[in-house]
Amino acid sequence: MPAPHTDPAAAPAADIPFDLHERLAADTLPVADLGLSRLVLMNNRVWPWLILVPRRAGLREIHDLDTAARTVLMDEIAALSALLARLVPADKINVGMLGNMVPQLHIHVIARRTGDPAWPGPVWGSGHAAPYDADTAAALIAAVRAGLEYPG
Repeated sequence: MPAPHTDPAAAPAADIPFDLHERLAADTLPVADLGLSRLVLMNNRVWPWLILVPRRAGLREIHDLDTAARTVLMDEIAALSALLARLVPADKINVGMLGNMVPQLHIHVIARRTGDPAWPGPVWGSGHAAPYDADTAAALIAAVRAGLEYPG
């Protein structure tokens, strides 16, 4: 699968530092830096759950991105949704962006199955969480990277 569209104009500004919100950093495992976004895996084996975080300081809302960056972000969302659907059994791929607990702009891409512990409700606040073991996390991260043709 080709990597998501990358537009040099939409790349993060080199002179503006980007820091992953502390809650996202604590709850996730690093996967890759894409054209615009940092890609992380939620450390919860109950659901295959990826999160995109645009690498620009101070973003809170999708409308804070310029048009070119929004296009790149949508391409990244679509590419990850399709990849996740190929990698894991899923009846539905949920894409969500709330930001009530973590104000930094981030987008959840979650593989869902009918009958999963929170189905048909949201995964947030469901009370179901179990961290990945190191080998399972590494295998899923490697599969995601390979699917995105990411070398790292």
